[in-house]
Amino acid sequence: MFQIFADWVTYQILQIEAGSRLGAALNFFIYDTLKIFFMLALIVFGVAIIRTYFPPERTKQLLSHKREFFGNISAALLGIVTPFCSCSAVPLFIGFLESGVPLGVTFSFLISSPMVNEIALVLLWGMFGWKIAAIYMVSGLTVAIIAGTVIGKLKLEHLVEEYVYQIKVGQTEIAHMSTKERIEYAVEYTQEILKKVWAYIVVAIGIGAFIHGYAPENFLVNYAGKDNLLAVPLAVAIGIPLYSSAAGMIPIVYALMEKGMSIGTVLAFMMSVTALSLPEMIILRNVLKPKMIAIFAGIMAVAITFTGYLFNAIM
Repeated sequence: MFQIFADWVTYQILQIEAGSRLGAALNFFIYDTLKIFFMLALIVFGVAIIRTYFPPERTKQLLSHKREFFGNISAALLGIVTPFCSCSAVPLFIGFLESGVPLGVTFSFLISSPMVNEIALVLLWGMFGWKIAAIYMVSGLTVAIIAGTVIGKLKLEHLVEEYVYQIKVGQTEIAHMSTKERIEYAVEYTQEILKKVWAYIVVAIGIGAFIHGYAPENFLVNYAGKDNLLAVPLAVAIGIPLYSSAAGMIPIVYALMEKGMSIGTVLAFMMSVTALSLPEMIILRNVLKPKMIAIFAGIMAVAITFTGYLFNAIM
C-alpha cells in the first residue's frame, strides 16, 4: 500500500523519471516516511501499555540487591521493556544505587535501555526480518551484560561522585492503573513521542534516502565492507560524536545495508550512536568521575567493536 502510494506520487504526480537517482531517493523517502511513522505509532502505543507495568519504582524494586551476573542479565532484559533516554540517566543512576542495586548491574540496565530499543527492535523485524532483529537484540544484550559484569568485577564504586551515595531518594508508591487509564496514558504517550521525534526521524529518512539514491553502488562495499579490517572501529569512531535514538537510526541502517555495508559494521555504528554517544557521556559526568567515564567508554568501545567483527565473520 505504501509502496503503491510512493510510486504514484514520485512517478505520476511529480513525473520524475523511474530509475533516476532523484526518483530512487524521493521514492525511498516517501515510502519509508509513511511506513516508519505508521509502524512507529502502533509500536509506541503497544510499548506504552507495557510501560505502565514497569514504572521506575517497580524496576528499582525488581533489581534491588540482585546478585551480580544474574542481576546483570535481569537488568539487561528489563532495559528492553523500560526504555529511558540519556536525559533520564542521572536520576535513574542515583535511584538505583540508593535502592541497593550494585554498580555493575546498574550499568547493564543503563546500557541495555538505550541500546536495545524495543521500538527499533520491532521496526528492524518489519523491515529486515526476524533474524536481523534477533541479532540486534542478542548483540545488544551481550554487550550490556558483559560490560556491566566487568564494571562490577573491577569494584569501581569509589569512582562514582560521593554525593550520589548520600542522596536519599525515598520510596514512591507504585500506582495501580485501570485499563481505561492505561489506554489514555498510551494515547497521550504516543502523541508526545511522535511530537518529539518526528523531525529527527524525517531527517534520518532524508539521509537514508540520499544514501539510497546517490551513494555509488560499490562505495560502502569498498570502504566499509567486511574485507576492510578497519571498517568496524571506524564506524564506532564516527558514531561516538553523534546522538540519536535507535528508532531514528533505522532508516540510515536500512540504506547502509542496501548499499552493501556488512551487518556487523552497521550494528557497531548503530550501537555507538545510541549507547556510546558523546552527549550521554557529558550527562553521566554529573554522577561519574572522569576516570570512571573513560573506563566505561573504553569497555563499551571494545565490546561494540568485538560484536561488529563477530557478526561480520559469522554473517
